[in-house]
Amino acid sequence: MALTVLLDLRLKSEAVLAAPAMLRDILTGTRAFKGCLGVDVLLDCDDPAHMILLERWASADADAAYRQWRGGAGATELGSLLASAPQVSVFETASDI
Repeated sequence: MALTVLLDLRLKSEAVLAAPAMLRDILTGTRAFKGCLGVDVLLDCDDPAHMILLERWASADADAAYRQWRGGAGATELGSLLASAPQVSVFETASDI
């Protein structure tokens, strides 16, 4: 079953200008990862240090493989830009509602 993952990011104020370039590089790898159906970046209209990544995955297994990769060989320096730990929410699409 397909998953939607919301990654809620709070940037350090001094990282707001550097974040787009780093995210562009990071998301190239994410979008190319097997099972990734797409990633959208949502920017908070009232707070430039707040963004949400909306990731769509073909399956829970694909998402889990991606998270494992990012925790090891695919690790990035994104954490250096964050004011706090990212909040991750995982959703399944309800097909019967």
